Parts: sequence; C-alpha cells; structure tokens
Amino acid sequence: MANVPTLPEIGRIVEVTRGRDQGLVAVVVGQVADRFVYIADGLKRPIAKPKKKNVLHVRSTRQLAAEVADQIARTGAPTDAQLRFAVNQYLASLASAGTDSEEGVRMDGQGRCD
Repeated sequence: MANVPTLPEIGRIVEVTRGRDQGLVAVVVGQVADRFVYIADGLKRPIAKPKKKNVLHVRSTRQLAAEVADQIARTGAPTDAQLRFAVNQYLASLASAGTDSEEGVRMDGQGRCD
C-alpha cells in the first residue's frame, strides 16, 4: 500500500513545491477528503477563490497562523488582510533567521523558488 500523506492542519503556513504557483507561501484554509487542501495567501489567491492543492505538492512549515485558524473556527473565513499578515510574518521570520528571502508572497520575488 502507498504511503498516505498527512494533511497539514488548518492555519498551517505551507510552501507550494509544484505547479504554476511553485514558490508561493500560503495558509491552509480548508481540507478535502484525505488528499487535498485549500490554500490562500490574501493577495494572488484571495480567500474568496482559494486554490485546491494535492498535499504531495505542498511543503508544510513549522509555523501556524493561530489567528487565522481561530477565525476559520469562529466565522468560517478569515479576511485577506489576516492571511497577508500571517504570510508576511512568516517571511519576516525567515529573513531575520538569515535566510535569503524577499518581502512579499513569493520566496524569491520572481515566482520561482530555486
């Protein structure tokens, strides 16, 4: 039997590793069945139109956007501003840790993470 991937929890910050959105840093805003998650970043992918991604095509990070997870539990949908804030906090923490990353939604500012 194949290795079944685990779903990142709602509110988890993830990086897209494959597809058109490769390099995009976003927040998990929903889960579908046992293999797909919905992600949104509040800018390219607003909460009104989240992207459905296979869990094999995203890499989970250690950071959880607690305020986004709480908002989803209470009202069902966070605002785009909350999503942008969570993503920017994550990217700022990478920059302060000494990693080469640009301020914004993409890891390198150009759309690809090399």
